[in-house]
Amino acid sequence: MLFYGKCEILCLMIFIDNTWLAVQMGIKAVLCCPHIPPTSVLILTAWKIHLRDKLSCSISLNRETYQTRKNNCTDGRISWASRPDQNPELQIHPVSISHEGDYTCEMGTTDGNFERTYHLQVLVPPEVTLSPGKNRTVECKAIAGRPAAQIFWAPEGDCVTEKEYQDNGTVTTRSRCHYPDGNVSTVTCLVSHPTGNRNLSTDLSGIVMPPASLFLLRISLAILGLYFSK
Repeated sequence: MLFYGKCEILCLMIFIDNTWLAVQMGIKAVLCCPHIPPTSVLILTAWKIHLRDKLSCSISLNRETYQTRKNNCTDGRISWASRPDQNPELQIHPVSISHEGDYTCEMGTTDGNFERTYHLQVLVPPEVTLSPGKNRTVECKAIAGRPAAQIFWAPEGDCVTEKEYQDNGTVTTRSRCHYPDGNVSTVTCLVSHPTGNRNLSTDLSGIVMPPASLFLLRISLAILGLYFSK
């Protein structure tokens, strides 16, 4: 407490903690409030939620009256993890892309305000496919990932990589590689993503035949046809 003449000013400390959190879509996420000193008396607990492209909302508990209140929070997947008077954790279940944003737990105590903000990023694992094409060309796709996956090749070839951005926030990464060298028989697509890495391989020699080999095969079949027709 500070005194200036006849005026008194109550000075409260504000303790702020920021955390970056990445969670995979479909799981249950539990967000915790900051720790407060054991000597502090908790008065109010509030979660303030700022989602992308949506109105801000809040969920609060008054410790004196034990009344909970929701303001603009209509998503039933966001709720208290248990009894808020015993545990103020916030639960998101199941997590979806629309839940990406900032979640702040504010705890008002007799010793000041304590805040912890989670900057929540939602991860979506991509579906990975590897498809052989014509003339020793192979296409690898990482479909509907968030964030965009990275694609690498072993061995390296003549490659072109493109990205397609979807309306729901996911990205499809497509990479096409051409291997003109007939000595390369097996190629591997390596997909890197925060949810986990994937490797897929294909045998070029067993799927796509070089034009010269195909020409020899046709000659052999023609000779066999003439032989059996006699």
